[in-house]
Amino acid sequence: MALAAAAPARVRRGYFECRYGQLHVHHAMAPGGGFEEGTALLCLHECPGSGRAFAAFAALAGRDRSVYAPDLPGFGESDPPPASATLPEYALALADFVDTMRLRRVDVLGVRGGAALALELALARPEQVGRVVLAAAPRAGADAAALRELPEGQRPLAQAVLPARERLARLKARLLVLRPQDEAPEVTARLREALPAARPQELAVSARDIPGEAAPRLFEAVREFLRG
Repeated sequence: MALAAAAPARVRRGYFECRYGQLHVHHAMAPGGGFEEGTALLCLHECPGSGRAFAAFAALAGRDRSVYAPDLPGFGESDPPPASATLPEYALALADFVDTMRLRRVDVLGVRGGAALALELALARPEQVGRVVLAAAPRAGADAAALRELPEGQRPLAQAVLPARERLARLKARLLVLRPQDEAPEVTARLREALPAARPQELAVSARDIPGEAAPRLFEAVREFLRG
């Protein structure tokens, strides 16, 4: 049966261990049960948010690969990190999950703060992360008033920005940068300046609809890139 005609994958939930305790994960598995499927895909939500936001996207992408969308530490039903946790340390908690699942290779898709975290994971695990999709660029960071309203364990993601240029220069993963229609062009321009090898692509949806209502268009935008 052709992929386009295949039924959406079933999205399940489970708990897995990481250095901060339990990680609650929404996941879909290709019908073949792991045989002859594409590289597993890890989807990282923005702040505030939950892996649940990727349910519709995972049902589509999960037809030919395993898809994992965790509630990031401190969000949803996942245990929180200590207040001192940094964004690179969040990335190491996700690396714990990758190790638990024994994933030799993984692609990563991130939205806003999740996009910054995707880059951190790719820098921490250059031999495991093959492709990274930034579905909407990280914001400049939350203001002080907004941060005070968040639990301490969520603040690093709310403040997430792109890694420093000298660290980005070490990035080995192939990179796709999607620009929603309501994102300022200079945001993508700054990304291209910092990441000259990045592949830019317009996405004719609003950033606020990613991934939720934009799941079908997001899937079509990343499908060929993830196939390699």
